[in-house]
Amino acid sequence: MSLFNLHTHSGYCDGKGAPEEYIISAIGKGFHTLGFSSHAPVPFENNFAITDDSELKEYCMAIRELQHKYHDRIAVYCALEIDYIEGISRDFSEFRKICNLDYTIGSVHLVRNDDNERLWFIDGSKVETYNKGLETIFGGDVRKAVTAFYHQQIRMLETQKPDIIGHFDKIKMHNRDRYFKEDEPWYRGLVMELLETIDKTGVIVEVNTRGIYKKRSEDLYPGQWILKILKEKNIPITLSADAHSPEEVDGYYPEALEILKNIGFKELVCFDKGSWREQLI
Repeated sequence: MSLFNLHTHSGYCDGKGAPEEYIISAIGKGFHTLGFSSHAPVPFENNFAITDDSELKEYCMAIRELQHKYHDRIAVYCALEIDYIEGISRDFSEFRKICNLDYTIGSVHLVRNDDNERLWFIDGSKVETYNKGLETIFGGDVRKAVTAFYHQQIRMLETQKPDIIGHFDKIKMHNRDRYFKEDEPWYRGLVMELLETIDKTGVIVEVNTRGIYKKRSEDLYPGQWILKILKEKNIPITLSADAHSPEEVDGYYPEALEILKNIGFKELVCFDKGSWREQLI
């Protein structure tokens, strides 16, 4: 299979290295396409996103220059991974307009508790942050917290219309069967509710390998039981490494492709010159 990755970070946000280093790595690994998707600015202090609109424009210009420089060797695209936090984050349309983006990835990393308007950070390397946030922001009520996570994604799809939904069950990353189990009916009901919205809106589901190769998850995002449902529903998927350093652009790809083929997937969706196209696995 010809390789591609549409979810790539760099030193413009919380990744390591210049974008050109990722391109050189991708070319060396035989990729035909590399899409950059730095974290879009958010209106509060943080250590993971592009700082402001000035830096955002600089990022987009840099990617466009590289797109031109390497046009005869690899397709390079300019995108953003945009956080959705109702009442706090900016509309995705603003970022599309500022950068003339090729596509958008919509993700939830911070879960809002509407009762106290505080945010639970579910990502990052520290499980202690996940644990403390669940306790202090949601009073330890995991069912309420996880419901907020899935409903926030549903509202994102309905109001922001991203092209791709990123790592949509990442809530499990630091859980590791401690607070909830994925076979509990209430949890599966939330996943099915989101899948119904995905099916209705036509968004592409990202199959994200980062949790496995960083040893933070024992399964892909989304997990294999969800992937089987996606296959049954004929929902389009794409594969990404969510790379944060140049050597990660193909992280866990051979194994992930084998998993997808065993489930029955025959195609992945990739961006190609302004449109989405299927390619054989």
